[in-house]
Amino acid sequence: MRKVLLIAFACLVLTSCGSTQLYSWYDYEDVTYEYSKVPDDKLQEKVLAQYEKMINKQREKRGVVPPGLYAEYGYMLCKMERVSEGLEYLKKEIALYPESEVYISRIIKSFEQ
Repeated sequence: MRKVLLIAFACLVLTSCGSTQLYSWYDYEDVTYEYSKVPDDKLQEKVLAQYEKMINKQREKRGVVPPGLYAEYGYMLCKMERVSEGLEYLKKEIALYPESEVYISRIIKSFEQ
């Protein structure tokens, strides 16, 4: 009986140590790093496309996007003078992650002025 319990416990421990990935970031790091080095219009469109890809795939896969993604996407849209669309995404960030409200509401106010 002890052997069975020991084996069951070992299996439980080993299976619980596996990596579970909640969100998929795709090429996020590469694209945003490239854009931060040389911010131009072509790269900006590439970053926006990457954000859209991440948002759509995560909504399909998990039903929710990673924290901060709506905020980054919305902020970039606002900077590109697509303010109403950008504000929508900033507000989605607050709705999904209420703890971000203090920070995101300041960004919203700066673009609403």
